[in-house]
Amino acid sequence: MSDPATSGSPETPGTGRTGADAADPSGDARPGGSAKRRRGSRGGRNRNKPKSPTNDSSTNETSSADPSSSAGDDQPSSDDAPRKPKIGDSRPAPVAESDRSDEGSARNQGGSSGSGGSGSSGSGNRRRRRRGGRGRGSGGGGGGQGGQNRQGSSQGQSQGGGRNGGRQGGRGEPVEAVLSDEEPVELDAATLKRRRGRERNGRPVGRYMMAVSTRGATTQIAVLEGRTLIEHYVSRPADNDTQIHGNIYLGKVQNVLPGMEAAFIDIGTPKNAVLYRGDVQFDPDDVEEKGQSPKIEELLKARQSIICQVTKNPIAHKGARLTQEVSLPGRFVVLIPNSSTYGISKRLPDNERKRLRAILDKVRPPGHGIIVRTAAENVTAEEIERDVARLSTQWEQIAALAERSQAPSLLYKEPDMAVRVIREEFNKDYRSIVIDDRALYEEVADYVTAISPALADRVQFYDTDAEQLPLFERHHVHEQLHKALDRKVWLPSGGSLIIEHTEALTVIDVNTGKNVGTSSLEETVYRNNLEAAEEIARQLRLRDIGGIIVIDFVDMEVRSNRDDVTRVFREALARDKTRTQVFEISELGLVEMTRKRIGEGLLESLAHKCPECDGRGLVVDTALIDD
Repeated sequence: MSDPATSGSPETPGTGRTGADAADPSGDARPGGSAKRRRGSRGGRNRNKPKSPTNDSSTNETSSADPSSSAGDDQPSSDDAPRKPKIGDSRPAPVAESDRSDEGSARNQGGSSGSGGSGSSGSGNRRRRRRGGRGRGSGGGGGGQGGQNRQGSSQGQSQGGGRNGGRQGGRGEPVEAVLSDEEPVELDAATLKRRRGRERNGRPVGRYMMAVSTRGATTQIAVLEGRTLIEHYVSRPADNDTQIHGNIYLGKVQNVLPGMEAAFIDIGTPKNAVLYRGDVQFDPDDVEEKGQSPKIEELLKARQSIICQVTKNPIAHKGARLTQEVSLPGRFVVLIPNSSTYGISKRLPDNERKRLRAILDKVRPPGHGIIVRTAAENVTAEEIERDVARLSTQWEQIAALAERSQAPSLLYKEPDMAVRVIREEFNKDYRSIVIDDRALYEEVADYVTAISPALADRVQFYDTDAEQLPLFERHHVHEQLHKALDRKVWLPSGGSLIIEHTEALTVIDVNTGKNVGTSSLEETVYRNNLEAAEEIARQLRLRDIGGIIVIDFVDMEVRSNRDDVTRVFREALARDKTRTQVFEISELGLVEMTRKRIGEGLLESLAHKCPECDGRGLVVDTALIDD
């Protein structure tokens, strides 16, 4: 097995975080369980039934050694003892004493709960709701707070209005991302000069520029390479339910689909999110049959509460995609709680990776994984240590909020679009960040001063009243956006690209067009395809096209020419931080590739379906088909 710190790709943890929020109390999810679940019954049918101590010891060695590890909240003293994570747990922080006493009294009034953090609650005489997770009375607890019966839950449901009423079920505001320390690290003059990058006549020199324009409540961000637009972002108030990538939720399992190896999770958004089997975390020591991967129905149960993070925004009729491997991005590192993941960016040189590895060995928090970002190059050990400590504190706050919240609720919200893009993109290669909103300018200036004081003077305010042209018009952003919405893209030599979007994939056709060449057909096609490879990489990044992409290059007879086009295409894509995978040109001249899809593309963010043709772009001649 290769060293992840050397390879740069995180190694799959041997014992990661636990996958769901509550273990099955009746043992019906395991082969040796004490109560066999009836075929066709809903998960947790027998969860109020007490578990036999004999059967419990035969199915779980941890339970036999320490009964408190599966006693749930019925024995308050057991929560004080260390408890090994089990299948179904996802709340690492212990329950506060005040909450535990309140919840204990509620359980005593409602009846006894199942052992092992079942997520069931209430009296046995209480009528079961028809659909798991809709109500608030049988909240899916787990880990340290299994089987909670919260008082007043029925009133909360009636006032909340269906499943979305759970948005108000939390007991606190979501944790905000702490972007910087109040007291930045003091750096010497030599370090500041090195981090400033190239300058000419006292002015910064960089290939990139970022323009941020605000109109009302909408913010647009344009990234330019020279004068060419290469990236565009839009943030609107309505994006709270659609642009949620990176947010962390306390979700409730609505239903588990074994045939799809997936579960639908209620996170409080209009559409349920989906959690696939591969994104569920669990402890391999809790698996009965060693060497075999447990099924998703053994890891998740209906009405269970789990901590999860959005990895893909909801698109069209599809809900958001989730993972239980939570990650908190900082300026220099990414913290992965309850994981053994350890890695350093492959883009860093070997000597820098060796230095950072030595620093990580000292500052890495126990029980958590760390990935070092490319931005950590040449940063001091103190800066990395502060970044790790800041992220560790955020995770403690998130875990504590999860303990006192009721699913579904938002636990952590990513910062505003402008700050998030600057955190991910801004470095010494940028010559400036120009912002036309005073309040946003001050916020960004304070943030950059805290994280990169050497680059603080590159944040500039664009006074629209004093300037003759708006910011985007001065840099020809809107003009380039209009071109980016067209199907046809012209190449410098006269060739063209045709970009078509379908439900399954995106197709790009390369044409020679007006390019007639000068020497031979093979040379003309070869040069045309090289231009197309460069332009396609830029268009994919600008239009934010994701998923499966098929490119139809003009046929080339010479094998070396096909290899050159593929090489140039991969080199152009290397500047794109979104993960891509490119395959070789086939005999038909087709290139198949994938690009990670995170959210809606440029076309979807700036346009909507035509109400007349429903997006088909065709006018049907009804005179020929009408009676």
